[in-house]
Amino acid sequence: MIDLTSLAVTAFAFFVVAVSPGPANISNAAVAMSFGRRTSLVYGAGLSCGLVFWGLVAASGMGAVLQSSLYVLMVLKLLGGLYLLWLAWQSGRSAMRRDAGKVSLPKKGRWFWRGLILNLSNPKSVIAWMAALSVGLGPDDGLASVAAATVVCIAVGFINNALYSLLFSVSGMMTGYRRFRRWIDGVVAGLFAIAGLGLIKSAFAR
Repeated sequence: MIDLTSLAVTAFAFFVVAVSPGPANISNAAVAMSFGRRTSLVYGAGLSCGLVFWGLVAASGMGAVLQSSLYVLMVLKLLGGLYLLWLAWQSGRSAMRRDAGKVSLPKKGRWFWRGLILNLSNPKSVIAWMAALSVGLGPDDGLASVAAATVVCIAVGFINNALYSLLFSVSGMMTGYRRFRRWIDGVVAGLFAIAGLGLIKSAFAR
């Protein structure tokens, strides 16, 4: 039998993790302010689907195997760190341009894939999933409880990304971004660079 209290605790724990300003949320906010609500919702859907992948990995028990597989995890972290550094370079290029109109924008159909790749490239997501699931689930919980907790967390992930898209695409946010675009893109570039270097550094940590 599924314990609704444990389910609520798991959902809240995952929401706290999901809403924190990590690379995915920062990039979603930047996309929303830059290109508007529709593009950001598509990008956020990609982020959410990437999160679903890591959720299924964690729920199936493969998350623990991945954490114990030193070289596989190292390669994933290196690839993820390099992708974040690439995003930092892209944001840095945008910050250096005075005219936003000169920036080459991805086609709309690519936004979903960019969001998907960003979350797939961050193996630390599986740690967040395992932490959230372990908060609400106990050793005696069966497959139904694990499945229910995973589905609820997936829903929380989609809601979180949609909220970021809706909040940062309001006219005031977009007007402010256009006014301070170079500063905002510079800060985003710095945050991506820090996250990328941190992920690469963690790949070699023992």
